[in-house]
Amino acid sequence: MFAALLLSGIASSAIAAEAKQDFTLVNKTGYELNAVYVSPGHADAWGEDVMGQDILGDGESVHVTFKRAEKSCQWDLKVIYTEDDSSAVWHDIDLCSVSKITIRYNRKSDKTTASYE
Repeated sequence: MFAALLLSGIASSAIAAEAKQDFTLVNKTGYELNAVYVSPGHADAWGEDVMGQDILGDGESVHVTFKRAEKSCQWDLKVIYTEDDSSAVWHDIDLCSVSKITIRYNRKSDKTTASYE
């Protein structure tokens, strides 16, 4: 199964060796994220929190990396808020063409949305 790792301060040589599914997650929700899960599209289980013990604060970003041998392009993303354990989920993100995901929370609609670059 898939294994994602979070890396900070990546050296330029490491960037060249990244898998094509690697992406940066940017939190612009106004809240802290307690957990981030990435799994193959519509998998039965989410696996481990790629953040580990860390929290992703509002305005912060994290780089999620994949094993170079990983072939799948379609992935699901789930984030869990620290404040109330609520979550937001997106399915079938083409991580072979997306390198940055920015999530935002709209208080009026009570929805978390994602934009892809």
